[in-house]
Amino acid sequence: MKRIKLIWDFRGPNAKPIAEHHAIHLQEFAISEALQHTICKTEEISEMHHIAYLVVEEKHMNDLRERLKPNRGQHYIEN
Repeated sequence: MKRIKLIWDFRGPNAKPIAEHHAIHLQEFAISEALQHTICKTEEISEMHHIAYLVVEEKHMNDLRERLKPNRGQHYIEN
């Protein structure tokens, strides 16, 4: 199954708490939409740049991109 990582970038001194808060809303959205096989987390890029991301099945990408307006996306490869 191909999956896509939808990414929201947050920059500045408050980037970490904002990304963490955004991830909560992404998780709530995934539950309310009954999305399967999702991952919702945050990641530190640098001290002043954090991201929140939602990994979804590729078939949902176009719909969710229009509805959620992520900053960017990439193919998700599991470790």
